[in-house]
Amino acid sequence: MRTFSLLKGQPVFETKSGTKIGEITDLCISSTGIVEGLLVKKGVFFKQTYFLDIKKVASFGWDGIMIEDTGYLEKLKESPDYTLNHQRSLDGMMMLSKSGDSLGMLKDVYFQEELGTIVGYEITDGFFSEITEGKQVIQSGKPVAIGKDAIIVDVDNT
Repeated sequence: MRTFSLLKGQPVFETKSGTKIGEITDLCISSTGIVEGLLVKKGVFFKQTYFLDIKKVASFGWDGIMIEDTGYLEKLKESPDYTLNHQRSLDGMMMLSKSGDSLGMLKDVYFQEELGTIVGYEITDGFFSEITEGKQVIQSGKPVAIGKDAIIVDVDNT
């Protein structure tokens, strides 16, 4: 289990050749809160974004992501349901409990790399509350509902 902030910027390597293919830039998240894949920037001067299915990752290391073949990278044809930082960004989105209580704004996600399951959400109430209270993490065993304006979490299952 790791956070996306630890994964962002990590290099992606092909295991056959040992060649660096690109760098992780974002997560692709479904509307039910499942990580479907990673967005990878590839290129030197004119970087293009590619989709990497999370099931095709051979291993998640602390210093890089390993894949078997560069053919696993698919040119991004359409925008994913949601991402953490890019199009349809979830970063900074309001999180609410099913009872309607505000929990804070989404800052990062904790997920199981092999399964693509989000298991926790790091939230913030702002810069000063982070200094005084520290990081707040909401654990979730069930998929959440992601809407246009908010992310709904079942607090009874956190």
